[in-house]
Amino acid sequence: MKPPHHLIKGPIITEKTHSLKGMGNKVAFRVDVKANKIEIRKIVEEVFKAKVLAVNTVKMKGKKKRLGRSEGIRPDWKKAIVTLAPGEKLSGFEAI
Repeated sequence: MKPPHHLIKGPIITEKTHSLKGMGNKVAFRVDVKANKIEIRKIVEEVFKAKVLAVNTVKMKGKKKRLGRSEGIRPDWKKAIVTLAPGEKLSGFEAI
């Protein structure tokens, strides 16, 4: 298994993920495109010491971007929405 910093790139902090945290005890992460649900579950339970109920993943398509006449495309990425057990919290995410 890869080290945690290779699979989990960082948290996704938006209004939508903030409301998910309050309503359903869910946290969103930006993860490696090749990571699967089982690896994500193991890494979150190992690093944050929290019980994970479910992991949902979404492949996000990269957007087209322009800079003057030249056109490029941002890379594709993957989002993981992790559902925690009732009463569980991730250390370091209480302030967010």
